[in-house]
Amino acid sequence: MSFQNLLVLLEDVATEPDSGQILCYPDDGSTERQSWPYSHLLIEARRVSCAVRSRAGMAPGSNVLLYFTSHWDNIVWFWGVLLAGCIPVISTALPSSDSLRKAHLKHLARTLMSPFCFTRANLIHELDGQNVIDPVPIDSLDLKGEPDASLIQDLVKGVGLAETAAILLTSGSTGRCKAVCLSHGQILAAAAGKLSVLPPAGKSFLNWVGLDHVAALVEVHIQAMLARKDQIHVPASSLLSNPTVFLDLIDRHRVSRTFAPNFFLAKLRTALRHAETKGEKVDDLGRWDLSCLTCINSGGEANLTRICDEVSGLLVRYGTPKNVIIPGFGMTETCAGAIFNVTCPQYDREHQLEYASVGRCMSGIAMRITNDRLYPNAPVPTGEIGSLELTGSVVFKQYLNNHKATMDSFTSDGWFRTGDRGFLDPNGYLHLTGRTKETLIVNGIKYDPHMIETAVEEANIPGVKPSFNCCFSYLAPGAQTEDIYLVYLPTYATEDLPARVRATDAISKVIMMATGARPQVIPLDESHLQKSSLGKLPRAQIKASYERGEYSAYESFNRERIQFFRKSMHTPPRNDYEKELLATFIDSLALSDEDEFHVQTPILDLGITSVELIKLKKDLEASLGLQQEIPIITLITNQTVRDLGIALQRLQGSSPHVYNPVVILQSEGSKAPLWLVHPGVGEVLVFLNLAKFIKDRPVYALRARGFNEGEHPFTNIPEVVATYHRVIKEKQPNGPYALAGYSYGSMLAFEISKVLEANQDQVAFTGSFNLPPHIKTRMQQLDFKECLLHLAYFLDLMTEQRARELATQLHKSSREEALQVVMQNASIDRLAELALSERNLDAWASLAFGLQSMAVDYDPSGSILGLDCFYCEPLAVVASSKQQWLEDHLRKWSDFTRSEVRFHPVSGSHYTMLSSEHVFAFQKILRQALERRRI
Repeated sequence: MSFQNLLVLLEDVATEPDSGQILCYPDDGSTERQSWPYSHLLIEARRVSCAVRSRAGMAPGSNVLLYFTSHWDNIVWFWGVLLAGCIPVISTALPSSDSLRKAHLKHLARTLMSPFCFTRANLIHELDGQNVIDPVPIDSLDLKGEPDASLIQDLVKGVGLAETAAILLTSGSTGRCKAVCLSHGQILAAAAGKLSVLPPAGKSFLNWVGLDHVAALVEVHIQAMLARKDQIHVPASSLLSNPTVFLDLIDRHRVSRTFAPNFFLAKLRTALRHAETKGEKVDDLGRWDLSCLTCINSGGEANLTRICDEVSGLLVRYGTPKNVIIPGFGMTETCAGAIFNVTCPQYDREHQLEYASVGRCMSGIAMRITNDRLYPNAPVPTGEIGSLELTGSVVFKQYLNNHKATMDSFTSDGWFRTGDRGFLDPNGYLHLTGRTKETLIVNGIKYDPHMIETAVEEANIPGVKPSFNCCFSYLAPGAQTEDIYLVYLPTYATEDLPARVRATDAISKVIMMATGARPQVIPLDESHLQKSSLGKLPRAQIKASYERGEYSAYESFNRERIQFFRKSMHTPPRNDYEKELLATFIDSLALSDEDEFHVQTPILDLGITSVELIKLKKDLEASLGLQQEIPIITLITNQTVRDLGIALQRLQGSSPHVYNPVVILQSEGSKAPLWLVHPGVGEVLVFLNLAKFIKDRPVYALRARGFNEGEHPFTNIPEVVATYHRVIKEKQPNGPYALAGYSYGSMLAFEISKVLEANQDQVAFTGSFNLPPHIKTRMQQLDFKECLLHLAYFLDLMTEQRARELATQLHKSSREEALQVVMQNASIDRLAELALSERNLDAWASLAFGLQSMAVDYDPSGSILGLDCFYCEPLAVVASSKQQWLEDHLRKWSDFTRSEVRFHPVSGSHYTMLSSEHVFAFQKILRQALERRRI
């Protein structure tokens, strides 16, 4: 069946009864999932199209960047943007490394020509570090409107097969990715070609990577629609932390097609073998019926024949065909897999191949092997190694905004240069032998070694000589996937073990943040790191030297010295609880040497990946029998067994609590810390989104006393100021200091700044977030019920309008009656999210009322050197407009400063200025203000 474009395909399957549905699992590892028929997808996509078209400046053909972590969000917005006449660009995951992330975003902004961007509110902080892409949180949009069906219908009819349907980014987020333009015709031809290789069977297709990957978009999502099958979407973390979940899902949903790269097949093999070692004979487990499964596409990295053979042998016992694993070759530029080996592993065993062949071309593509020096634009003889080139309807035509890369990627007669090398055997099967470019492929993802080296360079790691580090990948004998190696020239003395360990750990952390993989780090002497006449380290020669074993003595010596140092620093558990935690850490992280890991070893120093962190979290919850979930943030902020043990005991209430106002929101950065003082509700949750954007300095928040059992709330302002001043000096003994308060906290920040200056400390920045100096009149207006309603709105338990309506209704109500009414009107989901009971809310409102009551007679006095005031739309009860708020109230700060007050207008209202919708703009203004104060 042919289609005019992808939109016609969507409308076609949406109007057919029983054409299939989309099932999406959440990322919390649960078996709960949501499902929607294709008809519902069309409805939601039409609503999204209205929201897209309503954005000012949005024109047909605009590039729209989509940054989501949810499969459903990506799917709906992909189609919604298409229906709006624009081009969806599904973003890859952003690098964890701050420097690489900023460079990547700036590159995206240039490549996509300042695109529109939609994301979720909880992700918007990740798009920090640039001023060209302006993200819009979809949480703030009205997505319930009914679209104009005739407008959409006209659009659908006007789109041709040659027009760009989507832009996908090439893999390797640490490099300067290219934007691949995929046309409607190309995608449809690719999906049809894949179906022709193996006719569809079974009930559904299974995907477990993001829609930014072309295999997820075309091989599963589009192909399933074309075949009228269900499609199952699962977060990768659910499978990587427990590979047998893959088989559970195939059995549960009667999956016929899915995919798994070599590294995951190796994990699956290990998991199935582990069942045998526990005495569970695999043949007799009877756990899975996989007779529905006909195809596991495998690509992205070389497939080892022995792994394909062993995994196939294990899966056959559950009903799969012997050739269920189908190695293949594809790229983003070819809409994923386009060349397939449907006779693996038999063909590869018979030909004694270490790496499985990737097979023959599907319909819609042709291949040739060339050697430009000997046979320009002509195939080389069978069996001769050369460059792989492709042509056909499934091959892309251009990279967006990169004419040079496009021209370089095609031969003079129009064939696409893949950058891979290989040969064709007498049966026409393709065998890959390497790449012409210096690309690392780790766990199926490509990385640019230059960018990894740059990240290490920019980290300014003590003990590492600048510009003398070289990165490459290597598949060790018997290994399942390639490892990243980095060699460097040390500046520390050979026997300076602490410096050696610090350099190794710092390099490991940088590379892990960039790639998610643990590297092998080797210090070499200068004789092995000789630069060329152009000042470059010869990567190919260095890798070849490693493969010949020339660095083995250095590698062994480095490993032995680091092991010796770690053993000498070993700290044993001090009680049974720590012993149990330590055992879980060692088992979960598969640590081979217990002497190297002890109760004071930070887990991030091991180069732990996000997948391992999730697995550790689940293993800890299981081994300790915890009824409550351990927040990931608890693991990140308590990185040692000892610190985590203390934190968990506090969570479980078995350790006495000592009040500490300081909440560390961001611990990294070389600039002076920023101290944020809580608003009138006493809590610092409002600063969480803001802190995510500030990467160059530590961010500390001050939380009021009285939230925990045994804590007595403050009784007067001098007590608060003295307490906060003391902890600030303990944490940061010397200035310059930077403080800011939100609303009520602005008054406290002002008073703390006065105390610091009186003690001859330099205060370089004091910020007021929308509070004037004179506040007692407003404080006198607030009774307990007003504080309760303000808290309810502040915590998003209800809308501001509803809070105002209840203010009139509760005017004569008792305190108990007011609490009951607020609980009845509060969002059930939000109450659950905050774990708020009526008793908790009462206590919190009492604390807030106590803080307000302390200021009913407050009059500002004295002065500080300077102040920055950030102002927004005021509360209706204090001013009629933003301008009146500024002129009549905020400008009075000038009476209490010894220099001119700097005023900064920001978006939002008093309660929303730091919300997800406005925080992106706010943080830019705040950081500029800090820079102007030279702190």
